[in-house]
Amino acid sequence: MKPRTRRGGGRPTIADVARLAGVGAITVSRALREPERVSESLRKQIQQAVEELGYLPDPNARALASARAEVFGVLVPSLTNNVFAEVVRGIYDSLSDSPFRVQLANTHYSGLEEERLLQLFLSQRPAALIVSGIDQTEAARRLLDNAGCPVVQIMEIGPDPVDMMIGFSHFEGGRVATNHMIEAGYRRVGFLGARMDPRSQRRLAGYRAAMEAAGLFDPRLVTTTPVLSSVTLGRDLFRDALAKMPSLDGVFCNNDDLALGVLFECHRASIAVPQTIGITGFNDLDMMQVAFPSVTSIRTHRYEIGRQAVTMALAAIGGERPENRIKDLGFDLKRRESTARPADR
Repeated sequence: MKPRTRRGGGRPTIADVARLAGVGAITVSRALREPERVSESLRKQIQQAVEELGYLPDPNARALASARAEVFGVLVPSLTNNVFAEVVRGIYDSLSDSPFRVQLANTHYSGLEEERLLQLFLSQRPAALIVSGIDQTEAARRLLDNAGCPVVQIMEIGPDPVDMMIGFSHFEGGRVATNHMIEAGYRRVGFLGARMDPRSQRRLAGYRAAMEAAGLFDPRLVTTTPVLSSVTLGRDLFRDALAKMPSLDGVFCNNDDLALGVLFECHRASIAVPQTIGITGFNDLDMMQVAFPSVTSIRTHRYEIGRQAVTMALAAIGGERPENRIKDLGFDLKRRESTARPADR
């Protein structure tokens, strides 16, 4: 039989095959790529049209359709926060000798913005996605579940990873920091928190668990705000905390900026640290070591989280997913002068 050609001449296309077979182009594509998903009668109908037209699949088009960009999409909630700057540095350093590039975006702690950015990133078919946290919206979770590429959630751990996860427990960090202050002899330990995103909420929960276990919890000891964190805000929150509880003798701050604000206000008000007030921060930025007195803090392994997230994603791209999809890097309590008072009361 002499092959028929499509109208206008030229190489036959899937659309021509679909028209001749009386089916949709998607059905033709499915029959050619995954024949087991199409009934035998329909498969024969499409094959007859293929032969009649002399249609040949384009291997370059097929490769293009299945190709992924050599890009790692990275979503973090802040580009100015030193905590996430360290994570991003670990990611960039780990990809510097690879063919992959980094596409970085800032979600501004907004679930809706994260959804929008995920839609944008996924439309570009990234090789992998690295996203901060475990508290995605339902829509964002669906996008990640169907991403079609390795996904690594970072800076936290939880029981239900999208794909892979690396970080630490914020609840345990808050609990350990508070227990340290109790063991050092502080009894009226306040919690100061800013922004109060889900990670901060879990640190607060850890603080409360430790205080309740010691029989010391009082809701007046908790001072929080949704306002963006800063050193100045740490000063203001500390003043508010003292106004509510003048007998306050310690503070656990949910980040180091707030802890520095407390320290500076203690200097201004001639409040002795650690004798009268003990201070503990969270994240252990470099300034904690050089402050006077040096400030106790929970050290998180931010650079290593970024570096190992890339390692996990690269292995998955190569077909070698880790046996343990949840990697807990833990944290370290760095005891310093700000909580060095003898446990004498």
